[in-house]
Amino acid sequence: MPRKPNGLAMDAMTTDRLAIRALIENWVLWRDAGDWERFRTVWHDDGWMMATWFQGSADDFIRVTREGWERGVSILHFLGGTSIDLAGDRAIAQTKMTISQRGDVDGVACDVVCTGRFYDFLERRAGRWGLVLRQPIYEKDRVDPIDPAARLTLDAALLAQFSAGYRHLAYIQTKIGYTVKRDMPGLKGAEVEALYRRGSRWLNGGPLSD
Repeated sequence: MPRKPNGLAMDAMTTDRLAIRALIENWVLWRDAGDWERFRTVWHDDGWMMATWFQGSADDFIRVTREGWERGVSILHFLGGTSIDLAGDRAIAQTKMTISQRGDVDGVACDVVCTGRFYDFLERRAGRWGLVLRQPIYEKDRVDPIDPAARLTLDAALLAQFSAGYRHLAYIQTKIGYTVKRDMPGLKGAEVEALYRRGSRWLNGGPLSD
């Protein structure tokens, strides 16, 4: 059993929390660094990714992310605190995060920063914790020209089509050719309440999907 610096053995729950936190940190480091082989190891074989611009299997997510990386698409992540609910071999982890995307917005080089949470469905299989589903929660975002002197005028009608929590992120992603999902969960509302219910069902041994 692992031991703390003072020599006392850590309990199983602490060990699980450390393993899950390490997995969440590795997701960001390996994905943003383009370390695709190690990035695959944080997922279970049936892992599923939900994002504004992509919804599908972990394998497909890795493939299209790599393709975007090679085309110069710049999306980076930064993590904050994590809260983990454990129930035997299952867990729900919520981690504060930011998504930062750099790109051209109507002819102006910009950074779009979105703040939210990763809401992760995890399971321990054969002694290894892995991601079964990652569903981000999008809380608020903004867009800023890289050159402070640049003038940015957004298409108000297009911007209004997207939810407040990620409308600027959706705007830039639409402009570069992605089809953006319109009903992702935000800080409040029916979508995030449904996600919380789904997480509770998962911890109680229920199925991932309805």
